[in-house]
Amino acid sequence: MKRIILKSGEEGRIWQGHPWVYDNEVDRITDGKKGEQGGAVLECGECADVESSQKQYLGRAIVNPNSKIIARIYSPSKEGIDSGFFKRRFRQALQRRKGVRSLRRDSARLVFAEADFLPGLIVDRFAGWPLADIESLPERPPCFESAEAALGPPRSWVSIQFLAWGMDCRRDMIIQALEEVLGAMADAPEGIVEKSGARVRELEGLPLREGLIRGSFPAGGIVIFEQAQKPHSEAAANGVPFAIDLLESQKTGHFLDQRDNRLLAAVYASMLRSEDQTQPLRVLDACSYTGGFGIHILRADEQALVTAVDVSAAALETLQKNAALSGVEGRVTVIEADIFDFLRGAARKREQFDMVILDPPAFAKSRTALNGALRGYRDINLQAIKLLRPGGILVSCSCSQALDEARFRHMIAAAAADAERRLIQIDFRCQSQDHPVLAGYDESLYLKCGFYRAL
Repeated sequence: MKRIILKSGEEGRIWQGHPWVYDNEVDRITDGKKGEQGGAVLECGECADVESSQKQYLGRAIVNPNSKIIARIYSPSKEGIDSGFFKRRFRQALQRRKGVRSLRRDSARLVFAEADFLPGLIVDRFAGWPLADIESLPERPPCFESAEAALGPPRSWVSIQFLAWGMDCRRDMIIQALEEVLGAMADAPEGIVEKSGARVRELEGLPLREGLIRGSFPAGGIVIFEQAQKPHSEAAANGVPFAIDLLESQKTGHFLDQRDNRLLAAVYASMLRSEDQTQPLRVLDACSYTGGFGIHILRADEQALVTAVDVSAAALETLQKNAALSGVEGRVTVIEADIFDFLRGAARKREQFDMVILDPPAFAKSRTALNGALRGYRDINLQAIKLLRPGGILVSCSCSQALDEARFRHMIAAAAADAERRLIQIDFRCQSQDHPVLAGYDESLYLKCGFYRAL
């Protein structure tokens, strides 16, 4: 087994739980045959042991000498990687999610890469039924219970991403192990869709790749159900339906990490409604994607009106399907536009909203892009704050892992000062619990979601 020996003083971050070794932290690489002087060459995807300059053992890693992240530690012990390893890791990840999600009815992230000790591997499971079957149900809006009564237990499909060389080269082994573990739970997926289209693969020297790799996926997509807030009917109590097409959608298919924050936004929208029942609640869902935030709010408040803005025509088309599934299509206006242009135009027109939701894509893909990203985040938050009526609520999010919580909070304060408004923080959240945060690995706490009341 080859050994990666770090430079003096570079082990502290790894002792605290961070799983990445950068190429500039490495002093030498040995293979046991050439003594301690180094000279060994790493091969993409192989395993190697990581040690400090004082020969303290730090863990076993998968390696990629062509990446700046030269090693990704997956175990503190000298644990090999085979089919049994992946089965153990999958079972452990499922066990950690018990009590967090009901896998019978909830869609969830099953594997969150380094935070589940499987670096560079993402697995999302979606539970539901084909869209065509849901649309055939007589009940409107459909609910989980009516779907189950008419169509039988929910079926499942899996979306998977291979983001590191060490996982990509073991792709077939991983898929087989995942199928065996889920099958043992009587939850074998009907289809597995690969969504390895993330640009981070290019940093690993891997091609982008997407498509169906096992089983089948229904034409037209599937429907999953998310928990609803303050329902006005028995049907609403049993979930908000969302249409998903794993073959065409972004990332892994649906932003499961924002599920709890969508629910909380509906809680605060209901609070605003209770304060003033004379006018319909006006909500701006900026970077709306397929309408997760806006449709939750429309289901929680039967009078609310939502303006949904996104640059993607395909996302807005799915949003309209989702609005129709929930029977709220008459109260949502969709606008295809660049969010910067839309916000500036709305500010010039002095438009006012009771709630503005900002959930943009990651502006900072790396720390080198952070300064430019901060300017972008500050600009859209500045314009959004201008659109809030006194007492209105801003829900501002960032999924850039390079932007930490302290910088995010400072950015919000600076944007409010630029807008000559004061904000009171009323809540602050991160991603849902099926996207666990690994202590010592700050990048795993990537999602920031602040709730602010404007004075």
